Amino acid sequence: MITRIREVRKSKGLTLEQVGLLCQPPTTAQTIGRLETGTRTVSVNWLNRIATALGVASSELVALPGQSVVPVAALLGPDGARAPTRSLSFPPPVPADAMVGVQVATSIGDYRSGDEIWCRRIGPDDFASALNRDILLPRHAGRFLFGRLIGREGDRMHILPLGSGSRQQVITDPPWGAVAVQLVRQL
Repeated sequence: MITRIREVRKSKGLTLEQVGLLCQPPTTAQTIGRLETGTRTVSVNWLNRIATALGVASSELVALPGQSVVPVAALLGPDGARAPTRSLSFPPPVPADAMVGVQVATSIGDYRSGDEIWCRRIGPDDFASALNRDILLPRHAGRFLFGRLIGREGDRMHILPLGSGSRQQVITDPPWGAVAVQLVRQL
């Protein structure tokens, strides 16, 4: 099995040690390195532990036969575009369990009309992990609130809607939320 553990880890800007500490239970940087390079066999349990630590679906860590990827031709930075020093590729987006989508109908905030925002559903126990992130929250009668989670006091969540000059909204005890994790945009 060919894994993409290293590609995903580097794209998240994490070191081997950081990934090892994020695993439950924690492990060593050496173990993560061996799993990345194929020196040690990657079991399904290890794949799931590492995927959870990286915040991705397990399927994103495995290169499947016939799966298409987009090779990275250049890296863009403040000094312009330059060739990568090693082979890089973008795997296609893969929906994980408990994902919901938000289709942007009209440009607002950082989002443009036509954008697809992929969100990972979370329960009330995980709301603290969504602080300072964009989140979708259900309201009564089939309505929703989408914006930046800027604070939480007990069961009250403080949301800053995306529009310029928008006022803070407070929602009490939502049953679930969905944190924005991926943006798909056509140019």
